[in-house]
Parts: sequence; structure tokens; C-alpha cells
Amino acid sequence: MESSNSNKNTGLKIALGILLALFIGTGFYTSKLYNDKKQNEAELTKEKQLVMNDLSNMAKQYDIAIGENKVANEDLAEARNRIQGLMDSLKISQNSVNSLMSFRKKYRSLQEEMNTLLAENDKLKIENSLLATSLDSTNVRLAERTMFTDSLLVQNTELATVVENAAVLQTVGLKAFGVIERNSGKLIPTERARRSDKIRLCYTVAKNTLVGAGDKELYVQVLDPNDNVLGANEQIQFDETVLNYSLVSKFNYENRNLNICEFVSPNGDFSKGRYVVNIFNKKELVSTTEFTLE
Repeated sequence: MESSNSNKNTGLKIALGILLALFIGTGFYTSKLYNDKKQNEAELTKEKQLVMNDLSNMAKQYDIAIGENKVANEDLAEARNRIQGLMDSLKISQNSVNSLMSFRKKYRSLQEEMNTLLAENDKLKIENSLLATSLDSTNVRLAERTMFTDSLLVQNTELATVVENAAVLQTVGLKAFGVIERNSGKLIPTERARRSDKIRLCYTVAKNTLVGAGDKELYVQVLDPNDNVLGANEQIQFDETVLNYSLVSKFNYENRNLNICEFVSPNGDFSKGRYVVNIFNKKELVSTTEFTLE
């Protein structure tokens, strides 16, 4: 009887030992599987980050290339957008070997495309640089030509101004004095204010080949000692200049020296003192003289 109970206890112990061994083995295997899973996940996460870094570096290279182009390059921009799209997809993707292999494959394809695009971009930059150099050279020549043309315009303008200023009638030998007018029409010069009937002024219109022949006129202004304008004392305006004149001296100019004499009558009696005679060609003073009546 005792022998039977002993056998039962021995069998039970053996069974418990086997179960314990199985439990320990299962725990060890489960722990190993869990650790392997964690290690795989860590490696996949690390690999995913490496792919993300590669894509980010590639995007930066595109950003630099796009920023260096003054004119928008659609090919570079589209490639940059594809990289951004792949990065967005990678962020939300599952950490699996197949998924990462797919992203790696797409990355290599984009890498090859980038190498081609950047090589073409570098070629375009060189061509654009050569073109810019050529344009700069052309602009320099155009600027030099423009400066030369402007210089010619200035010289022509100055020459035209000189010709315009030169194409003006001038008077020389202006003389004026008081005269006594006899009934016979004879004129006798006098310096006496009380005896003077008129003021006689004479001048010569100088020959000027730049002035066309024809009817011309000059304005005569005679001022008495009180700066009163003698004669007609009428006004005429040239631009912003108003001229008071004694008479208009009209004559026919024939491109040669022409002697002219005019008479100015007083508005009353002549005063003693200094008289001034001015000759104007429009608003320009061309001759002046003075005399005294006592």
C-alpha cells in the first residue's frame, strides 16, 4: 500500500517538474519574441528616420536650386512637390519591411531624377551667366551709344541755340540828339531842351546772312530825364515781358547794311537832363545810347 502511494507521489512530482519546465521555456520564448519585436520595431523606426532624413536633404537641395533661379523652374518645383508628398506619406506609414523597401525604391528613383534635374539646372545657370555677361556687354555698348547720342543732342541743341541767337538783327552806330525843325523841313541839331522840337535818332541795321530778307521791325524806346516814355508810349508783351515803346521802326531788310533814322516828338516840352534811347528786337535789347539836353 505504501509502495503504491510512493509511486503516485513520484509521478506527480515528475509531472509538476515537466509543467514547470514547460512554463519556464514558454516564458523564455515569449520574452525572446517580445524583445525581438521591440528590436525590429526600433530598427524599422531608425530605418524610417534615415529615409526621412534622406528625403529632407533632397528637398533642401531642391530649395537651394529653386532659390538660385530668378525665373521659376517648373520641373524643379514639381520634383520638390513629389518629395514633399513622399515625406508626408512616410510619416503616416506603418513600420514594416515591405513599406520601407517601397519608400527606399521611390527615394532612389527620385535621387536619379534629382541628379538629372540639377545637372540640367547647372547647365542652364552657366548658359544664363554667359547670356547675362553678353547682355551686360550689350547694355554697356548701348549705354555708351546713348551717352554719345545724348552728347550729340546736347551739342546740336547748343548749336541750334547759337544759330538761333545769331539769327537776330543787330544795330550799330546808334546816335540821338535834339533837333530844331524849320518850316522848310530843314533840321538843325541842338542841345537846348527849350529849343528842341523833336528827337532824331539814327542807327544802322548790320548785315546778317543768317536773317532772311523781308519786312522787319524794331522797337524804339526813348526815356526822358524822369524815365517817362516819350512818343506813342504804347505797350507790347513778349511772353512774360511787357515793353513800353515810343515807336515801331519798320523797314525792308535786304541782307545788307541799312541806315535808318526816326523821329520822336515830346508829349509836351522837353525837360533838361539825360535822355536814354533803347532799340529792342522784340524783347531783346540790341542797342542803347544817351544824350543830354540843357
